Amino acid sequence: MSAVIEVRGLRNQFGSQIVHENLELDLLRGEILGVVGGSGTGKSVLLRTLVGLNRPQAGSVHLFGQDLLTLAGEPRLALARRLGVLFQQGALFSSLTVSENIALPLIEHAGLSRPDASRLAALKIALVGLPASAGAKYPSELSGGMIKRAALARALALDPAILLLDEPTAGLDPISAAAFDALILTLRDALGLTVFMVTHDLDTLHAISDRIAVLAGRRVLVSGTLAQVAATDDPWVRDYFHGPRGRAAASGQPPPRTHPT
Repeated sequence: MSAVIEVRGLRNQFGSQIVHENLELDLLRGEILGVVGGSGTGKSVLLRTLVGLNRPQAGSVHLFGQDLLTLAGEPRLALARRLGVLFQQGALFSSLTVSENIALPLIEHAGLSRPDASRLAALKIALVGLPASAGAKYPSELSGGMIKRAALARALALDPAILLLDEPTAGLDPISAAAFDALILTLRDALGLTVFMVTHDLDTLHAISDRIAVLAGRRVLVSGTLAQVAATDDPWVRDYFHGPRGRAAASGQPPPRTHPT
């Protein structure tokens, strides 16, 4: 498979804090790549760099063979329209209804009229499994799971080729999280999407990831299938993939609970 995103020699630094140094990563066409790492390893910083919200101090980011860091003007906007982003907390505009949130990029970036954008927004609402009545609701009127789906509908508004997800199942109960995982897998297969997913959810990694990349030591420590990554001789990898929760996710059983004595 060809790479739709190629990251080479990436360095992200904020003041004296170096988050990434010589980081290299490929996102392959049609895959779901799960990105994991301990706190402070820069998972969300990497995602923001890929969508152009953070400019690195060194390195290159190529999307579909084009250098994201040197593009400007309309070519840069055209490339950005091929990306759909689901932020961790949804990031819906609180003063707009769900339908208006989805219609906004269609009006601003695709140049659709409001009636046409509203009709297309209704299709996106149905696509992510929300009832039609959700379109008239404000974010404050939605459950956590509905907010995730509404934000996903907005991410899909411009028919992107790449979907970037930041902790998509965070805060969801196990049933809602499993349903969201199934939705991502269905949409990937139906729409031909490529998915870059930052997550800490072991169940999600086991359920839908084709490959996993582990961030550690300011770089990608290892990337490969779950089995390949889990076999890596590294303390964090061992604790993460072979601890109680990792074993439970692999077996499909709930993790053992400890009881106070």
